[in-house]
Amino acid sequence: MCYQPFTAPSSDGVHTLSGRVYLPKGKPRGFFQVVHGMAEHIARYDIFMREMAEHGYLVFGYDHLGHGQTAAEGEHGFVASRGGDGLLVRDVAAFAKAVFFAFGRESEPYILMGHSMGSFIVRRAAAECVRPDRLIVMGTGGKNPLAGIGLALIGTVRALRGEHHISRLVDGIAFGSYNKRFGGGTDEDPKPWLTADAEARARYYADPHCGFPFTVSAMGDLVRLIRTANQDRASRDLAKEMPILLVSG
Repeated sequence: MCYQPFTAPSSDGVHTLSGRVYLPKGKPRGFFQVVHGMAEHIARYDIFMREMAEHGYLVFGYDHLGHGQTAAEGEHGFVASRGGDGLLVRDVAAFAKAVFFAFGRESEPYILMGHSMGSFIVRRAAAECVRPDRLIVMGTGGKNPLAGIGLALIGTVRALRGEHHISRLVDGIAFGSYNKRFGGGTDEDPKPWLTADAEARARYYADPHCGFPFTVSAMGDLVRLIRTANQDRASRDLAKEMPILLVSG
């Protein structure tokens, strides 16, 4: 197994998606794409991606717009002025197509996996712009009846403070209840809900490309992703023969 950096143009026509490819020994048994979550980056999946490559898969992924090495200085937590949710979805296809072309995919199966925010991205991508042979959806969620109210609030804050504003109010409404089942957070351990593994949380907190706040613009993109991924149309447009693995915990 060997690892190499890999880049591809973003669907926004401006940025370059910074990613990586893990090559197995010999001909790959499949192409495996990993789509990461909110406020993190693809390098956090290194151990998993190496493991899958050792099992014969060509594994690949990239940093989203507003994340990791795809984002320029000052861009972390901001996706786009408008239509950011659609860009995040279309980038799945943009990067996959670049990898397929570069590494000569023929008839090998294509497995698509998304975690957390990435789960909503791949649910939409699989319905709109890619056709994976198998779909893995990790840590996803269902319909939120308050999504409309949330978008209205985000729109108001954005109009008053600008698209790059970071709103504690919006963030608190979105994520403030997450710690309730985990004893609450502290200054040293603000997000115990992330994982029960304390060492993993410590690595997350220490990573300068993790845990950054979302701007109100990106929060709107996130809410729209969740809302549209849970529309009946999104489910109807999935290939009916495609196996789907749902993972949570």
